[in-house]
Amino acid sequence: MNVKRLVKHAQKGNKEALLQLILADQDAYYRLAYKYMGNEHDALDAMEDMIVTLYEKLEQLQKSESFYSWSKTILVNRCKALLRTKERFLPLEGEPETSIAALADDNPYRQTESEMDIQVLLSHLNQRQREAIELRYVHDLPYQTIADMTGVPVGTTKSRISQGLQKLKAMIGGDRYDNDRGEIKGTQTNLEYDAGSV
Repeated sequence: MNVKRLVKHAQKGNKEALLQLILADQDAYYRLAYKYMGNEHDALDAMEDMIVTLYEKLEQLQKSESFYSWSKTILVNRCKALLRTKERFLPLEGEPETSIAALADDNPYRQTESEMDIQVLLSHLNQRQREAIELRYVHDLPYQTIADMTGVPVGTTKSRISQGLQKLKAMIGGDRYDNDRGEIKGTQTNLEYDAGSV
């Protein structure tokens, strides 16, 4: 698929070209929207809003190769706007709420046990660190795109990720590790000591 060519066609009003671009990465859009919205219905609403915005503003895109990072930034902004609107209309007391388990049973993107463990760990971080880490490592977005989505400089994004990872490392006993290869500190010293005492 030639993204540049499709973007140029879409900018000239070709709806089919825009549709091809969106369908090529629809799972990534859905996962990103679901991460923010927390349920299928609202995630699809956010995606719908994103598509309308893309159609209306596509001529503003300067670099065709930036289509996906630009469109995902728009999607995150739509999610945040919908969440702000939703906060104004919280359900009344006594209104039944759908359980998370019920949503997970019908959702093909439901979390596995290990993903839920990760979510529990991430819940100990502040919201900004959690968002930056999830966008980087769950959604595989580059630092610049995350910075654009969150409205902060790239350095701040990297700092949030670094600080969050340090907190996670401390929580799971990561201070035992000397390097990223998982070698335990002191192992060589202990072996040398044991060998010397024989």
